[in-house]
Amino acid sequence: MQEGNFLASLLPLIVLFAIFYFLVIRPQQKQQKQHQAMIQALQKGDKIVTSGGLVCEVIKPEDDFIKVKLNDDVIVRIARDFVAKKIEA
Repeated sequence: MQEGNFLASLLPLIVLFAIFYFLVIRPQQKQQKQHQAMIQALQKGDKIVTSGGLVCEVIKPEDDFIKVKLNDDVIVRIARDFVAKKIEA
C-alpha cells in the first residue's frame, strides 16, 4: 500500500513537469532552432538587426563572424551570436 501512496503523491509533480515542458521548454527549443537556421542561412545582401539595435546589410558571411555594412563607408565584422533577426523586405 505504501508504494501506491508514494506514486499517488508523485503524480501531481509529474503532471506539472509535463505541462511545464510543453508550455515553456519545447517552444523555446523550437524558437532557438529556427534562430540558428536563420543565422546559418544569411547571405550577401540580407538586412539584419543586431542585438544592439543596429540595422545593417550582410556583405560576407564567414565562419564565426559576419561582415556587415552599416552605411556606404563603414564595414564591420560582428559575431554571429549578435544577430537578433533578419529583416524581410
